[in-house]
Amino acid sequence: MALVLGIETSCDETAVGIVDDRKLLANVISSSVDQHVRFGGVVPEVASRAHLEAMQQVIKQALIDASISIKDIDAIAVTAGPGLIGALLVGVSSASGLALALDKPLYGVNHLSAHIAVDQLDNSNQLQPAIALLVSGGHSSILQINNLATDVIVKGATIDDAAGEAFDKIARLMGLGFPGGPLIDKQALAGNKTEINFPRGLTSPADLEKHKYDFSFSGLKTAVARYLAQTPNYKKADVAASFQEAVVDVLITKSLAACKESGIDKLIIAGGVAANHRLRELAKQRCESAKVELRIPPANLCTDNGAMVAALGSLAINEGVAASEIGISADSAAPVTQVVWK
Repeated sequence: MALVLGIETSCDETAVGIVDDRKLLANVISSSVDQHVRFGGVVPEVASRAHLEAMQQVIKQALIDASISIKDIDAIAVTAGPGLIGALLVGVSSASGLALALDKPLYGVNHLSAHIAVDQLDNSNQLQPAIALLVSGGHSSILQINNLATDVIVKGATIDDAAGEAFDKIARLMGLGFPGGPLIDKQALAGNKTEINFPRGLTSPADLEKHKYDFSFSGLKTAVARYLAQTPNYKKADVAASFQEAVVDVLITKSLAACKESGIDKLIIAGGVAANHRLRELAKQRCESAKVELRIPPANLCTDNGAMVAALGSLAINEGVAASEIGISADSAAPVTQVVWK
C-alpha cells in the first residue's frame, strides 16, 4: 500500500490527484480551457503558462482535500507523455523537484495508460485481462491489457482523425464552439440519430482485411462537411445526433469484435470521449447482448485528471515496477506501450 500523489499536465488541465492504494483521496483540477476558446483549440504556450501559474495551488488544495501533509506522500507519479511538450515539461519538472526534495520515488507514467488505470479506483474490480477502448483527444485505440503496468498490446489505432478530433472539427463547422465533444453531445440529445446515414469508416470487407481494429474518421468528417454545405436549412441537432451515432457505432462494433476474437469478456472504455452519453448508452446495450462485462469510469474521471496518474503510479508500485530516475525526459509522442519511464 502506498500513498501516491499524481500530477497531470499533458494538455490544458493542471490536475493533481492523491490515492491510497486504490482509494481516491483527492482530485483537484484547474482548467485553462476558457483561455483557449477564442482560438478554437488549445494553444500550447498558453497552456504551459497556465500550468506554471496553477501548479502550486492545485497541489496545496489536493493535500487539504486528502487531509494529509506533503511529508505523508510515499511516491510521486507524473504524466511524462504523450501530450504537449511544453505542458508536459511543467509537470515533469514539478514532480521531479518534489521527489528530490522529499526523497521519494518518482514514477513517470503514460497519459493514455493512466486513463485506463482509473478503472481500479474505489472498487475491488480486477483490472486485467481486458480489452480497452481508449478514446482520448487525438487518440482512438483498441488495446489488449494483459497487465497494464507491463504488458499492453495495441490491436488497433486511428490512422488519421481520432474520435475526439472529429468531434472538435465538426463542432467548429457547425459553429458550436470549443471543446466540441460536450457541445455535440448536448445538441444530439434533441436530435434524430437515424436522420442522416453518415459513413462508418474502415468497416467494409476490404477495409477490415487490413484495418480490422483501426479507426478512420476523416471520411466521416468530409461527409458531414459536404452535407452542411449542400443543406442550407439543416437541423443542428439531427446532424449532431447522426454524426455522433456514426462515431460510436464504429467504436463499439470494433471493440466487441476484439473481445470476441481474443476470448476476453471484459471491455473498459476510457478517455475523454468516454463521457459521451450515447457512447455509454450504446456500449451498455451491446455489451449486455454480447455478454461482455462493461466498465466505464465516472464521467468526472474520464477527462484528464490527476487521480488517473496517481492510480497508475500506485498500480506500478503494486506490480513491483522499478521507479523512474530523477531527471526523466518528457516525450510528446510516447507510445501507449511505454507505460512507466525508466
